[in-house]
Amino acid sequence: MTERTVLVTGGTGGLGGAVTAAFLDAGWRVVVPQREPGTDGGPVRVVADLLTPEGAARAVEAATAEPGAPLRAVVNLVGGYAADGLVHETPVEEFERMLRLNLRPTYLVTHAALPHLMASGDGAVVCVSARAAVSPFPGASGYATAKAAVRAFAETVAVEYRQRGVRCNTVLPSVIDTPANRAAQPGADHGRWVPPAEIAEVIRFLASPESAPTSGASIPVYGRA
Repeated sequence: MTERTVLVTGGTGGLGGAVTAAFLDAGWRVVVPQREPGTDGGPVRVVADLLTPEGAARAVEAATAEPGAPLRAVVNLVGGYAADGLVHETPVEEFERMLRLNLRPTYLVTHAALPHLMASGDGAVVCVSARAAVSPFPGASGYATAKAAVRAFAETVAVEYRQRGVRCNTVLPSVIDTPANRAAQPGADHGRWVPPAEIAEVIRFLASPESAPTSGASIPVYGRA
């Protein structure tokens, strides 16, 4: 797999670290965009604001900079959660913030990467939606809507590029067992949550040639939640 590059957005987060490690362990060249400079001896780091077209283009440029390891996969992890109350209690600005944070980077990075993935002939995109996209809960209308939009976008990419050598699939986590989520919900049954490393292996599989027949799928990764 050393001849393949994967671009992992959100690669510094709780899930992102596990995803990055899974690809590195499998021998991929991994490129991780981030807002601040930094290195850790593992993935290639590039400073880029993925909320802007310029930042997305910079990230893809770094991912395509090694001719011996062409870009073969994009993993869109950037996103965020906010509890914003019931719909009538939620300011439109907060609703739109969830859409911007969860959908815009996924669109911009995928948009910039698709020509390179088509050129490879066997490219893959993996997006992260959420269980809330198919089973909403009260108090997070912006988040649920944004994650549903990510899922719809991924399905559209799958349809538009199925004849162009690019697959696109989505994973739907419930609650991921990260330190941040444990701190936010100290009284929850953390044993029911899904570990990041388990989701990472599903994502790695969806990005790999082993999953070649699969595109347009939404994969539940709920753990026992």
